[in-house]
Amino acid sequence: MNQLDALRQFSTVVADSGDIESIRHYHPEDATTNPSLILKAANFHAYKYLINDAIQYAKRQGGNKETQTINASDKVAVNIGMEILKNIPGRVSTEIDARLSFDRNMCIIKAEKLISMYEEYGINRSRILIKLASTWEGIKAAEELQKKEIQCNLTLLFSFAQARACAEANVYLISPFVGRIYDWYNMRQPLEPYDVDKDWGVKSIHRIYNYYKKYRYNTIIMGASFRKIEQILALAGCDKLTISPKLLQELANNHIPVIRKLMPSIECFHRPLSPLSQAEFYWEHNQDSMAVEKLSDGIRQFAIDQKKLEDMLANYLFN
Repeated sequence: MNQLDALRQFSTVVADSGDIESIRHYHPEDATTNPSLILKAANFHAYKYLINDAIQYAKRQGGNKETQTINASDKVAVNIGMEILKNIPGRVSTEIDARLSFDRNMCIIKAEKLISMYEEYGINRSRILIKLASTWEGIKAAEELQKKEIQCNLTLLFSFAQARACAEANVYLISPFVGRIYDWYNMRQPLEPYDVDKDWGVKSIHRIYNYYKKYRYNTIIMGASFRKIEQILALAGCDKLTISPKLLQELANNHIPVIRKLMPSIECFHRPLSPLSQAEFYWEHNQDSMAVEKLSDGIRQFAIDQKKLEDMLANYLFN
């Protein structure tokens, strides 16, 4: 048995890709996308028909240049999501515009729009996760959306305060970014030779996992943003792991035995008496320099790629 198949015994494998051919090849349960992956996929010649369809959709909807561009961008994300859903049994995560990350009401409005676009084509909302940045506003938006049976994937998660607030809001799923945490610390204190047990990103997920299982939170933990297969294997047993095609291939080519590393606690503990307040959340989150820097950097980078996608679509629409 190769490591990819062995890993599936302990964790649900999710494809971190908008590349439909890769998804077909590796047979993941679920798939995740983000603005960077959508931008990359939109430039594949094989997906040109999805772009053309989005352009025609935006023109039919009408409106000014900004409105048509946004509608085309949303339709591209939904089109790629629908193609992915044809090739997986589970869910696809579709991310909202990162520029809305600090506006709870707009996060809710955009999420409802994307869900309605999927439902227009007969896709049940139970197969969609709306990805939101793990800001306070994003977490609170997810809490409201959950009441409308719109389940969310809280991404760009770096601090324990973010993880705790998500669990207390009964968010469906979180995506802690193992690789980006590792990158930040490794730039300042290189881990040479590499020791996965000292990997800061891996240790972060261990802490969150143990806390969630100890207090019986229902929020799913999906490790994300991996740099090495060692990080993935050190998290065997995590609820879900979203993995890039490159690392999926490495796992499929490797036959060293996989050992489960994360196990739920058999003890049950009473939860903390009160959830984090907004002030407590900001105080705790801002004690973590890495988390503050990586969250803001992640939002900026996703916004840059969102703008690139919109500029490309505007060029098709108006030139």
